[in-house]
Amino acid sequence: MGKNLAGKTAFIVAVLVVFVYGIFGIPKGGLKEAITNRIHLGLDLKGGTHLVLEVHVDEAIASTVDRDAVRLTSDLQAAGIPGATAARTDPAKPRTIVVSAVPAGKLTDARGVFNGVNYGAYDVATAPDGSTTLTMKESGARDLATRTVDTSIETIRERIDKLGVAEPVIQKFGLGENQILVELPGISEIGRVEEIIQSTAKLEIHAVAGGPYGSDQDALQANGGVIPPDSVLLRGSASAGSPEQVWLLKRVSEVEGTDFRDAQPSTDQNGRPNITFNLTTEAGDRFYKYTSEHSSTSATPGSMAIVLDNKVREVAGIQSAIRDRGEITGGFTKQQAADLSLMLRTGALPASITFLETRTVGPSLGAASIRQGVFAAVAGMTAVMIFMLIYYRGSGINADLALMLNLVILLGFMGFTGSTLTLPGIAGVILTIGMGVDSNVLIFERIREELRAGKSAAMAVQQGFARAWVTIIDTHVTTIVSALILFLFGTGPVRGFAVTLAFGLLANLFTAVFVSRVIFDAHLAKKERGAALSI
Repeated sequence: MGKNLAGKTAFIVAVLVVFVYGIFGIPKGGLKEAITNRIHLGLDLKGGTHLVLEVHVDEAIASTVDRDAVRLTSDLQAAGIPGATAARTDPAKPRTIVVSAVPAGKLTDARGVFNGVNYGAYDVATAPDGSTTLTMKESGARDLATRTVDTSIETIRERIDKLGVAEPVIQKFGLGENQILVELPGISEIGRVEEIIQSTAKLEIHAVAGGPYGSDQDALQANGGVIPPDSVLLRGSASAGSPEQVWLLKRVSEVEGTDFRDAQPSTDQNGRPNITFNLTTEAGDRFYKYTSEHSSTSATPGSMAIVLDNKVREVAGIQSAIRDRGEITGGFTKQQAADLSLMLRTGALPASITFLETRTVGPSLGAASIRQGVFAAVAGMTAVMIFMLIYYRGSGINADLALMLNLVILLGFMGFTGSTLTLPGIAGVILTIGMGVDSNVLIFERIREELRAGKSAAMAVQQGFARAWVTIIDTHVTTIVSALILFLFGTGPVRGFAVTLAFGLLANLFTAVFVSRVIFDAHLAKKERGAALSI
């Protein structure tokens, strides 16, 4: 018995040492600094910025449909229907492609293309006049919208991580469709972060179909009053410092943001900041084919426009074929070149976003929350410990020791996992204290019942723990399941509450059942047989 008790005591001491290390680590400064280095403070305690963003998924759907329309035109031509065209003609219907100019004798060939593997995501309908529409299925549009939001989250997270923001929260916001929650504790350059998050950094290279024009009206007059369905008007400058003009560009880009493999800030031959980029192998091959066909020495020379965030930054003739490396100039400052390079490296957002909510929490408010939260926790724990000492006398010391070890284990766990402590997390700690006391009360009352039945102190302790065990397991498992549901479906602060509550309950099972039992056994081992138990 003595040897077994010594082993259990050594195990408890080892657990205590491990979790104390989890709280403080190897202190390099004061204790407060050591704790904050291990346990990070959330937005509501440290201060920072709270943002709710909405992703415009219709833009991503329209872009996908445009690319499918270009591919469909090529496929129809390859099937021997050279006059057929496919385009998204109605801005109010971003999911619909209209196919026209298919001869009656070629309808069967055209249907073979429509029913091919490339267009399985579309419903096909043919009108009496022979025109055909392909409409993206609802399930396909829904999946694309989900992927767009997920990609936006990952892109924003990578951008924020590269800016060095500690412990950001970036996740879907459960209160609305296509919304993202962003929380940045301790951020100081709010304006710059908002600019980097919001910018789609959608760099595209388009074929120039016409221009430059002095205004949109001039462009319309030059094109017979109608803009071709496969083209778009965009404003911008042909080079840095030149006046803004209007350009007619092909709607579908030759190269776009997802085709960029790398981008770095650099300087041009005149020492001005610019950006060098590398394309992926597939995009490089595609770009080489386009520039080869439209270089100054080819039969159909042309020019291309570099478009950033729907604004023309540069227009240049194609002197020779370009494969996978190029540079972007445009009168950038060093900071703008660095930020744009970062956004291109981390990938373009698949769609633009809108800020629905921006809220700032000052560090003074966070400091007040910490003081009040810690005061509430200390006051509550002190009151509970005093109550246990008064009501259960000597056994109350047992409960208080287990309660303090419970708190050490919980904080040590947060230190080991680098968890973020929020104000709801502090509430979870306080609730854990209450649950810990509840377990001790169940056990102690069972022991009292056994003593009233005339059993010895050792037998009463044994029976008390054995009979309270099932009830304790039941209450803890049901609460842990509730905490798990909060973690899976809740947002940042709610998940912080769920984490502290769940692990606090697991720690409580160890302290209330195992540690308290060892303390009772150690106490009884020192008492004479038949001596009364203070409870």
